[in-house]
Amino acid sequence: MATLGFLRRDFDVFAIDDFSARLAKIDELLTPRLMQLAQNFNRDLSHNLDVVLYPHYARHMRHAASPPAETWAAFGPSPTGYKRNGYLALCVSGVGIHARAVVKSTADHRPEMVRAIKSKSADLERSFRGTKIQQYQNWEGRELPKSIAASAGFFDRLGDALAKKSGSIDVGFGWPVRDALTVDRAEVLDAFRELGPLYRVILSAAS
Repeated sequence: MATLGFLRRDFDVFAIDDFSARLAKIDELLTPRLMQLAQNFNRDLSHNLDVVLYPHYARHMRHAASPPAETWAAFGPSPTGYKRNGYLALCVSGVGIHARAVVKSTADHRPEMVRAIKSKSADLERSFRGTKIQQYQNWEGRELPKSIAASAGFFDRLGDALAKKSGSIDVGFGWPVRDALTVDRAEVLDAFRELGPLYRVILSAAS
């Protein structure tokens, strides 16, 4: 079984109180692995989703001043950066690993994305076929978000959230540490494939 290769010590580094020491350990233990995964996953994601994606590694972390925190590899349509586009992200935090679709408040074409998501909400519900999804907006990182049904109403609410002045989208699937140690790489790719219909709507709205 082709796991992602993370060890329990990799998740423990996020509990280090001192920011400099935590960052040093992340650079030592996580950065090389994530950079390798970013290249490998980018090829597969581009092929599976039939879009041209470019890998980016985010060295900085959310909640950087104190635990909890996370770091990630991002996959987006621009070779020069990812925050001004919708992107996919393979994230590592103290509670596990996460496959997510993200639109930050800094992204271009947010109004177009809002209209596209809301107009396609019923189609997206059918694409997800009852799959439950996790919502990471305002996530504090202390445990995995609860899974909720990816219904038309859920996607309508995503559009409403993105329409706010500083609105964003951050949804996906997570594996707790005990599962992240052994999760099959193909299973993570399947999670990104599940996010594909939503991500295609986001990309098409920005084109």
